[in-house]
Amino acid sequence: MKKRTLSLALACAMVVTSLAGCAGSAKESTAGSSEGAKEETKQAETTQSADGKTVLKWSVWDINLTTYYQPLIDAFEKEHPDVKIEMVDLGSTDYQTVLATELTGSGSDFDVVMVKDVPGYMTLVNKGVLEPLDSYIEASNVDLTQYKGLTDQITINDKLYELPFRNDFWVLFYNKDIFDKAGVAYPTNDMTFEQYDALARSLAVETPGQEVYGAHYHTWRSAVQLFGVLDGKHTILDGKYEFLKPYYEMVLKQQEDGICQDYATLKTSGLHYSGAFAQGNVAMMNMGTWFISTLMEKIRTGEYTDVSNWGIAKYPHAEGVEPGSTLATITSLAIPSNAPHKDLAWEFIKFASGKEGAEILASTGTIPAVMNSTVADLVSSADGFPKDDSTSTEALNTSKLYLEMPVNEKNSEIETVLNEAHDAIMTGSMSVDDGIAEMNEKVSAILGQ
Repeated sequence: MKKRTLSLALACAMVVTSLAGCAGSAKESTAGSSEGAKEETKQAETTQSADGKTVLKWSVWDINLTTYYQPLIDAFEKEHPDVKIEMVDLGSTDYQTVLATELTGSGSDFDVVMVKDVPGYMTLVNKGVLEPLDSYIEASNVDLTQYKGLTDQITINDKLYELPFRNDFWVLFYNKDIFDKAGVAYPTNDMTFEQYDALARSLAVETPGQEVYGAHYHTWRSAVQLFGVLDGKHTILDGKYEFLKPYYEMVLKQQEDGICQDYATLKTSGLHYSGAFAQGNVAMMNMGTWFISTLMEKIRTGEYTDVSNWGIAKYPHAEGVEPGSTLATITSLAIPSNAPHKDLAWEFIKFASGKEGAEILASTGTIPAVMNSTVADLVSSADGFPKDDSTSTEALNTSKLYLEMPVNEKNSEIETVLNEAHDAIMTGSMSVDDGIAEMNEKVSAILGQ
């Protein structure tokens, strides 16, 4: 396939008026005004480093495990010699909860915060602790189309409170050795679901002790349900889920015919998707790009020996849908409402979410929010990335991205309903039609509350 070059001109920038506390009323005493002035002076002093540089405080998680933090900081500080970025590690386990507590407290002085997921983003917006970025974006003439539709999906009441800088999306991993042994051509970057199903069936082997599975689906509901949103006509928050039926029927039929492993068995055994693929008897597996770095590392260290010859391809798609349409999970940057240095904070967000930041992330093997051929080449040049006919590199170029769970204040309740129905359908305790009817009824009720 001829490599498609996608544009990466993310022009970000500049200023918005910063908010600086509350103005005193005419009845406030001079003493009160004096105290306010002292407090502002104290705050200014606490955000200056020993060498007089302005300190930007950035909330993060897992400093010691994350490769891209320091390269981003080093590059930004080189361009802004009067600025020093200080990371504050809030831990990964309860990051969003801790962050929400920090930002609603009186002592928070973060300038930039990392937002881990959509439910966490929704919580912060509802609490009123994030600064809208629209005026910055408008003044900078930012081309939001470079985010492939993601920013539309995180806009709340016509306002955008974060910009993505990291983006993991779903692709199709495959074991080349299985294809080679069967004499079957590798997956392409332009397969319909019908072609994908036929390909999986052509690779399956049912011989006891020599089983080969043409496809593998992890027990997450997203591994099946989110096939249905790739046409851009539906979301997982529709409240009407008949559009999921053909995908459930495809996967259940594969399960019945031994093309993929049994869901109930996977659930009972707790087999992780990485372990399933590492066994060397799975031909294809739909999974996120976060698995790329893990796979490369495990192969380098010799832990994985049966999948050393692997590749990735773009997600299969419905008829008439552009190849490269896929599902995304994002990590974003935002400015707290009470940030001491909002303009400088925006400069950092602009940098990290733009071309320079994307190339820095890519050089560490991390998938940035904005992807073009240059950035894809940086990712694919990492030691251990498949060296093939560019199919794997091209798979990193997406056309349209859809959030696994769009923004909605009822996210957690809806997630529970969808998970329960998915489990019931996949274990056979409920028919596809009955499972869909239950989703329709319960999610519609939640949305109507």
